[in-house]
Amino acid sequence: MEDPIIQQMLADLNLPAWHYYEEVGSTNDVALAWLEGGAPDGALVIAGSQTQGRGRLGRTWVTVPEAGLAFTLILRPDAGSPLPPERLTALGTLAVVQALERGYGLNAQIKWPNDVLITGRKVCGILVELAWADDRLQGAVLGIGINVGRAAVPPSHLLRYPATSLEEALGRPISRWEVLRQVLEAYLAWRAHLASPEFMSAWENRLAFRNEWVQIEDGLNPPLIGRLVGLSPAGHLHLHLEDGRDHWVTAGEIRPLESSFAESSGGEDA
Repeated sequence: MEDPIIQQMLADLNLPAWHYYEEVGSTNDVALAWLEGGAPDGALVIAGSQTQGRGRLGRTWVTVPEAGLAFTLILRPDAGSPLPPERLTALGTLAVVQALERGYGLNAQIKWPNDVLITGRKVCGILVELAWADDRLQGAVLGIGINVGRAAVPPSHLLRYPATSLEEALGRPISRWEVLRQVLEAYLAWRAHLASPEFMSAWENRLAFRNEWVQIEDGLNPPLIGRLVGLSPAGHLHLHLEDGRDHWVTAGEIRPLESSFAESSGGEDA
């Protein structure tokens, strides 16, 4: 199905293929099936709403009709550029942050590893899923969920991390499809530069809580406390611990030390 407004927004981006659905369970599920069916690199799935959107660690991401933006890009490793899995989530977060900076003048930051914050509140989540054939990477799907309208933000009692919307941050209504185009432009600009030093620098420079004391929780071990220094070349979080040691975090939930919040339930974490 093609929406004429979306078609107009995407007309000159040279996307190889895209599908719009008024409602789906999950754009990632649709994209994974399309990937397995032969979808080209750069193909796009867009949904007006999702009924079974999901986030990282099995959490739920709600995409409200007319207020939430949910879409998934298909990436293949044989498209003439490298596809390092450890940088795909960063590709999504960096594209969103840059789109909000350039398109709307918003000071957005990346909450490692997969969220985007505005004024310390979550506005976007990313979910990357890989498709393998034995030990060969067939491709990946990059799901992005953005709270565009105020109605996209769940009630506060359902949140585990403060959330906001673009409409609230800007103080005015905003078109979801305009946001989609801005993000896709930034994505296309970075897609071929995943392995570059410039990509790593842009990712690191937009980290939330950099040079601040943070707490990392992985659900298995006691919380880890340290000052967030930056990223390793592999994209791991570099902490300077209380005892003076350096430590690299490969997985976990990050929050500022003084916060009592952990993680938002909203986002196709996305």
